[in-house]
Amino acid sequence: MAVYALTGFSLVSLLSFGYLSWDWMKPSLVADVPTDPMEKSPPPTFSRPPHIIFILTDDQGYHDVGYHGSDIQTPTLDRLAAEGVKLENYYIQPICTPSRSQLITGRYQIHTGLQHSIIRPRQPNCLPLDQVTLPQKLQEAGYSTHMVGKWHLGFYKKECLPTRRGFDTFLGSLTGNVDYYTYDNCDGPGVCGYDLHEGEDVAWDQSGKYSTFLYAQRVSKILASHSPKEPIFIYVAFQAVHTPLQSPKEYIYRYRSMGNVARRKYAAMVTCMDEAVKNITWALKKYGYYDNSVIVFSTDNGGQTFSGGSNWPLRGRKGTYWEGGVRGIGFVHSPLIKRKRRTSWALVHITDWYPTLVSLARGNLSNVPGLDGYNVWPAISEGKDSPRTEILHNIDPLYNHAKYGSLEDGFGIWNTAVQASIRVGEWKLLTGDPGYSDWIPPQTLTNFPGSWWNLERLTDGLRKSVWLFNITADPYERYDLSDQRPDVVRTLLMRLVHYNRTAIPVRYPAENPRAHPDFNGGAWGPWASEDDGEEWEGGGEPLKSRNKKKKCKICKLRSFFRKLNTRLMSNRI
Repeated sequence: MAVYALTGFSLVSLLSFGYLSWDWMKPSLVADVPTDPMEKSPPPTFSRPPHIIFILTDDQGYHDVGYHGSDIQTPTLDRLAAEGVKLENYYIQPICTPSRSQLITGRYQIHTGLQHSIIRPRQPNCLPLDQVTLPQKLQEAGYSTHMVGKWHLGFYKKECLPTRRGFDTFLGSLTGNVDYYTYDNCDGPGVCGYDLHEGEDVAWDQSGKYSTFLYAQRVSKILASHSPKEPIFIYVAFQAVHTPLQSPKEYIYRYRSMGNVARRKYAAMVTCMDEAVKNITWALKKYGYYDNSVIVFSTDNGGQTFSGGSNWPLRGRKGTYWEGGVRGIGFVHSPLIKRKRRTSWALVHITDWYPTLVSLARGNLSNVPGLDGYNVWPAISEGKDSPRTEILHNIDPLYNHAKYGSLEDGFGIWNTAVQASIRVGEWKLLTGDPGYSDWIPPQTLTNFPGSWWNLERLTDGLRKSVWLFNITADPYERYDLSDQRPDVVRTLLMRLVHYNRTAIPVRYPAENPRAHPDFNGGAWGPWASEDDGEEWEGGGEPLKSRNKKKKCKICKLRSFFRKLNTRLMSNRI
């Protein structure tokens, strides 16, 4: 039996805090077969469609909210959650693009081709153009739709931009992370550009404004200029609290006693974001929207422990399929909720917001078949059972195959070297390489990063490719039951096989040098022409780009001589 050492903490002290204690429940084999996501739920009883504010934070850890026992101050989030419904069985994806794509389409990654990694700035890739998005459905229902914040769903041509995918207005960044003040983003040495856009134009004039403040101010401006008599949808995708760790000094000062510098800066960013949410809520009340509004709060993935985040007491971190990577902070706050001030343990996934919000808006879901999400409003508002009984966390055929996995280990029906994870009822199965797998306590120690690195190395060498947990009884994934319950393993592997048969090829094209900001006036933005096709080979580069590589060599030569000339001129001066 493996022994896990927690630097600065003893096993006895952890038990005394209750982090490792739970009541074992008798597990059933699997849950019932999931119901049809398109099965109609009773229509909401509102007199008119509600205003919808969806707030998504970036890289906020499961532990990093006050009501989860954090040392970080989040009074606004705590109050909104306490007065609404806390979602404590809520799941997201382990990294940025996958969560955002599933929110916007209501479909698993395997059904959009985005099951591997993220969309990178120089890739000719974006959310598939044949997908009908959440804001498009809300537009059909008569909503004014606005996006503020981080897109990260591709931008290589104009058809991919937020204003072409259902949003009436957009202010934010297109790539994955930017400087909070300058909005610069580098995708490798020397590949840097400005990334803040207003609609389809570069917003050069907004440089210097801290993004969390800028985005909250934009939401207030939208609300002030719109009529509360007309339904509105605002998607607020904060850049916070993704790296780089930047915050106004007055927020950092509050956490001056924190020994860990990264944690101190991170905490300041979280509290700053919390105050931005306070300002948005205040604007809803000031301009007459609040009484007929639904506020949804969600994180996009687990916290990055390298950068001050904490998912304690869950296992793992951002980028992994352990609970610390995929269990999110989520709550709904609304005067329209029938049963307020409670905690819901209904199973909810980020794909569920699409049918839930379209149903609240009295929109039409009949013309978007094949959704993986469910309408969970009755579970949230009335405390009814969730229609969801399972979650496909993902199947990624391109991720590095586990060294010790095999088809034989998968009963001849599944290659356990493939990275995959699924939750069925109270059971969770992982195959392949799920990612770094330890339990990382809150970063309160000055030398914390050096402390837990040795801890992770203790478990990196385990020769395994299959894990099974009863998540209901063992939410911290400490007891692997794969050897004791091969019957459950086989059953869940069959579910993976089922889902894999419905998967489309991975869209992960090679990077194209035409995307360099130098060719776009110094900013990241669309670079492909509208007639550039979307012909892909599984996980490869776009077919058409191969014929353009010779032309791109000329671009490289031009760039070389331009830089050479600049150096010669500077030497003369």
